[in-house]
Amino acid sequence: MIGFYDLSVLGAIMIKATTKEPRFGNPTPRVAETPGGMLNAIGLQNPGLDKVLEEELPWLEQFDVPIIANIAGSTVEEYVEVAEAISKAPNVHALELNISCPNVKKGGIAFGTVPDVAAELTRLVKEVAAVPVYVKLSPNVTDIVAMAKAIEQAGADGLTMINTLVGMRIDVKTGRPVLANGTGGLSGPAVKPIAIRMIYDVSQAVSIPIIGMGGIQTAEDVLEFFYAGASAVAVGTANFVDPFVCPTIIADLPALLDELGIGHISECIGRSWKTGAHAVHCRA
Repeated sequence: MIGFYDLSVLGAIMIKATTKEPRFGNPTPRVAETPGGMLNAIGLQNPGLDKVLEEELPWLEQFDVPIIANIAGSTVEEYVEVAEAISKAPNVHALELNISCPNVKKGGIAFGTVPDVAAELTRLVKEVAAVPVYVKLSPNVTDIVAMAKAIEQAGADGLTMINTLVGMRIDVKTGRPVLANGTGGLSGPAVKPIAIRMIYDVSQAVSIPIIGMGGIQTAEDVLEFFYAGASAVAVGTANFVDPFVCPTIIADLPALLDELGIGHISECIGRSWKTGAHAVHCRA
């Protein structure tokens, strides 16, 4: 969004996943539009830990915005090494642990699908991290509440949710998947109701903060996430549609809160499930 607006208006910037070694990602095509969303199969493309530390994070310092560094890996050891190094960067204020990656030492099962495995990874990263650790939950699980509780017990400082849902598009002319990888992660407005429901369930089961994401486009969307139990939000896919979506939401929120008679947005957290707060009434 550089060149469109002053990035200092943002609360933080979440950078894409960093792994120990550079990754070139999946073959193209790896992005496809869907009704109400987008499929992507980027494949964790990134320049690797050393270049991120030496070039990308120093370059981001000019914007004076806290960085939340997403980290990924194929083994526990890789996660731990990346976490220890990147968390020492001066502008990194938190880590986002991407647990949707396959664990090569456990038959390729994703770290984020087995609560005990996710909890152990969280515990080991927490031991070396110099900043708070947020864990990004995958919606592609049977019981996301059990996953969240296990991660909280392992010492996570917070959760981010939800990651993308696995989806596919098929080209009717060829009969083949549109994405070269076959499947991809579905994001955008289509996943918002799922994200809201999962945050609603998880926020009642844990006491750590949640950064909500999944289809946010407007100030009204933000309030939905807060009502469900999030205490902050992140915007991703909408930036591809409107590069000004973030400053627009920031500008629109105060008027919306005033219209609803809400003094501060923190009053909205969990309002949908907290006792006696199931209805929000606008001022006459």
